[in-house]
Amino acid sequence: MLHDPLRRIPSPLLRPIYVGSEIYRRSTYGPLHPLAIPRVTTCTDLCRAMGWLPEEQFVTAPMADLSAVTRFHDPDYVAALARAEAAQAVSDEDRARYRIGAEGNPVYAEIYRRPMTSAGGVMLSAALTAAGGTVHCPGGGTHHGRPDRASGFCYLNDPVLGILVWLDQGVERIAYLDIDAHHGDGVQDAFHDDPRVLTISVHEAGRWPFTGLVSDRAGGAARNLPVPQGFNDSEMAWLLDHAILPLVAAHRPQAIFLQCGADALEEDPLARLSLSNNAHWSVVAAIRDLAPRLIVTGGGGYNPYTVGRCWAGVWATLNGIPIPDRTTPEAEAVLRALTYNRAAGRNPPAHWFTTIRDAPRDGPVRDAVKRLAEQTLSEHPA
Repeated sequence: MLHDPLRRIPSPLLRPIYVGSEIYRRSTYGPLHPLAIPRVTTCTDLCRAMGWLPEEQFVTAPMADLSAVTRFHDPDYVAALARAEAAQAVSDEDRARYRIGAEGNPVYAEIYRRPMTSAGGVMLSAALTAAGGTVHCPGGGTHHGRPDRASGFCYLNDPVLGILVWLDQGVERIAYLDIDAHHGDGVQDAFHDDPRVLTISVHEAGRWPFTGLVSDRAGGAARNLPVPQGFNDSEMAWLLDHAILPLVAAHRPQAIFLQCGADALEEDPLARLSLSNNAHWSVVAAIRDLAPRLIVTGGGGYNPYTVGRCWAGVWATLNGIPIPDRTTPEAEAVLRALTYNRAAGRNPPAHWFTTIRDAPRDGPVRDAVKRLAEQTLSEHPA
């Protein structure tokens, strides 16, 4: 990994560090793809516009070293990504073998540089927290990436690469918590049977990639909480108190990696869950002080208004900054400048512009959710 040697990177022990990059600003998977929207730069711009992100807390993500990436990823696959970017095309052979240009993983302008930057940012985050501290890296969280192929809009698996950096540093107990609407399959499979890394995934039951059953323990190294459609804030709070926090406490982690995908929010087009961003921030607040090292990344999320506001609030929560009832004029201007080419984007509600915090989406805690918590803690889940 590379960074500007002339700039001293502040210690995340003093204050949380925000790792971002301008590569995301005009990068798009294509106009019809769910990732046509601006996400990371919307979060960054909102944090700055709210007065939450002084320059001394911001670090630019580097592109990852090829040798670090190929510890997990097949060198031939990474070379195929580089070829696809250079040619802006993919051969039939590479498409069939590596799923580049297939199954929602398009060839786009930065198909090599963007995932290499996401990986570099997460690996830098892990290196910066060697002695402890907190980093927010919203460009990370590509949890579906496979060693030798693209999967689920993910070309590299930056959570795996970041966790490997922690393991290299002698961190022996790591908790990976994934609250994306989709199962964190790539990370679970990477650490299958590895008792050092406990993967916990909260995701919508019956949704792609159709893995992560409650009975799937990955040789003892995983716990899965597949939740029903309509999953609300009260139910997330129940799982947090009755499953997630007990699991984390039992593992006694020296480091926590939170993949904070925003597609579980009610307004997201690719899931059928009903969380408000308060639920995400409650998870962040609950785990913030449970280990000396913490990395929080992004992940899924396909509505630019809800993703940007959610991840900006994550940064505020990590810093202990109270979130005001109304956005600043500068933050409102950031939100009003967004374009969202779905039906919801043609007539967005006023609060998408004027607030960072959603109205809470509380509701009954269904028996299915209570049973899920019990099964997750059980030695022999049904």
